[in-house]
Amino acid sequence: MARFTLMHRFARWHIWLGWVIAIPMLLWMISGLFMVSRPIEQVRGNHLRIEAAEKPLPAQLPELPRLSQSAKSLTIAMDGDQPVIQAELLDGTVARYDKDSRQLPLLDEAAARALVARQIVGGTEVESATFYAADKVPFDFRRETPVWRIALKDGTRVYVGQQTGRIEAVRTRWWRVFDFMWGLHILDPQTREDTSHPLLILAAVLGLVGTVLGCMLLFRRRKAKR
Repeated sequence: MARFTLMHRFARWHIWLGWVIAIPMLLWMISGLFMVSRPIEQVRGNHLRIEAAEKPLPAQLPELPRLSQSAKSLTIAMDGDQPVIQAELLDGTVARYDKDSRQLPLLDEAAARALVARQIVGGTEVESATFYAADKVPFDFRRETPVWRIALKDGTRVYVGQQTGRIEAVRTRWWRVFDFMWGLHILDPQTREDTSHPLLILAAVLGLVGTVLGCMLLFRRRKAKR
């Protein structure tokens, strides 16, 4: 009798927990199913990038430029047919120099459009070009660096770094829906970045407790039938 009362109590807890965690469980299942329904490479727009043939650095590397302030890092890479030195400065800005240590200008709209046309499939079909300062970047970029947003006619948004001179991100329409679903999945639809907040932890704990209770009830009932 005592065992029946205990199992009956477990069953009631299991039912009440089911009602409490029904909404987050549905959000997890629906958003998870959506996010795995398409390869992540297509979500990130990797299939739209035109891969150029890699070229080796020249045997004689360019001399390092004289910087106006200390740098975190210096990298040398080929940009087309010419080596370019990129310096990440302590204030977070980026400066680029050619092989003769002359600082390269920041990308203007024409240069950003030309870069997208060369490196993105359909990059010539531009709908608009907008510049954003580091502290006013759009929500779907979420990095504090000045960028040009080249919006294509098919809904794709390509972000080109004004200082770095390269494509920083590709945001397809599918990516934007995926990003919203990710926010629902981690129960953080506002910032969509916090994967360790109290609401998510509480929902996970309650879901775990409900699952354990359900497993206990299933095991006990099968044992009683035997």
